[in-house]
Amino acid sequence: MTISYRIILIFLGLTACLYPLGLWLLVRLQTASPLMFSVGLAAIGACLICRRSPRSLGWGWGSWKYHWISYLIPLAYCSIAYVAIWWLGLGNWYDQSFIDALRSGYQVDNWTDGAIIAFRFAVTATVSFALILPGVLGEEIGWRGLLVPELSKSLSFSQVCLISGIIWAVWHWPLMLLGFYKNPEVSIGYQMTCFSLCIVSMSVVMTYIRYQTGSLWPAVILHMSHNAFLQKFFTPITESTSNSAWFVDEFGIALPLMAGIIAVIFWRKGVQKFDRPKKQPDHTDRQIPQYSPR
Repeated sequence: MTISYRIILIFLGLTACLYPLGLWLLVRLQTASPLMFSVGLAAIGACLICRRSPRSLGWGWGSWKYHWISYLIPLAYCSIAYVAIWWLGLGNWYDQSFIDALRSGYQVDNWTDGAIIAFRFAVTATVSFALILPGVLGEEIGWRGLLVPELSKSLSFSQVCLISGIIWAVWHWPLMLLGFYKNPEVSIGYQMTCFSLCIVSMSVVMTYIRYQTGSLWPAVILHMSHNAFLQKFFTPITESTSNSAWFVDEFGIALPLMAGIIAVIFWRKGVQKFDRPKKQPDHTDRQIPQYSPR
């Protein structure tokens, strides 16, 4: 199979056209979900224009093993990154004002700080995780549902990881440049670099699992887990110091480093598994197989 540039260009064109509407709804509704879901609408629109069934976007559930792996990977790299931040004094465990706000919001005046933190973690891991589904699903229908499989028809595993990751990162850049999504304490160039490294690292893991399972759902779960644990627990619970902005969240360097280490592991596995030359009879030339997610 050769890569279908037509459907990819239509998808990217529709994504760009829907972006201003998504930004307008973000301002009006104070939620990014419509903008995120516009990516999925673009993917479905591209399928319809190219006379392809939207059922081809990887809706099969797949193995539970990879759903659990996808859920736990962001928890692992967030935990390692933030424990290092707390241990090195780049941010403090924990922010008392945040805990006091939770105590008031949850109406649990008699609970200890530790009990509130444990409860917050449990809520993040379940309720907050589930509530993120609509927007994340919208994005992943486009990125891992359509873009990754189409790129995989002609490109190597490494190329698919890099290209899809860069496109995913660039899609976020206007939000950062316009001030919707950033840390004002450090330069925008530094933030965009750290953020892009984090996104591309996530893309490697998600591409590997997409290839392995043929399903977009593990990518949805990994994306949900990343957003929930990072945005609802680890970053807000960390008390800032004078240098914290350079290390915390997706705009600091700690998380991209940890995600990058995990990405290298999955990248090596992916190259070995999906770019391995297919064995051919002696009288034929060896060929690189074209891997397309099942």
